[in-house]
Amino acid sequence: MPAMDRKITCIECPTGCTVTVAVEDGKAVRVDGFGCRRGRDYAISEVEHPERLLTTTVPACGLAVRMVPVRTSRPIPRDMRTQAMETIRQVRLRHAVKVGDVIIENLLGLGVDVVATREVLSDT
Repeated sequence: MPAMDRKITCIECPTGCTVTVAVEDGKAVRVDGFGCRRGRDYAISEVEHPERLLTTTVPACGLAVRMVPVRTSRPIPRDMRTQAMETIRQVRLRHAVKVGDVIIENLLGLGVDVVATREVLSDT
């Protein structure tokens, strides 16, 4: 099968270069249009193993807010977002947290934690 071109807008800097990646069998075989090495590396990563930070909320019981914002400590494979969300949905926070407190350790065995992104005090 011949290489297929995929256009990607780089998000590594404000320039937002349009990078063209020739993809063959799921691998980048040629990369054009990047303005810097970071853009080239980003485009290859986006084609070969895309990852995303996962940001969401978890319900709180007996705290000053009903929902606590959380995110993964590092990006996770894009195709594991649904499975990650299923695990996160099972959590109910019942204690005060500070920014950076670990809510779920080693999510899905990925070596990535789910951490609080807001300080939340108890309701009492």
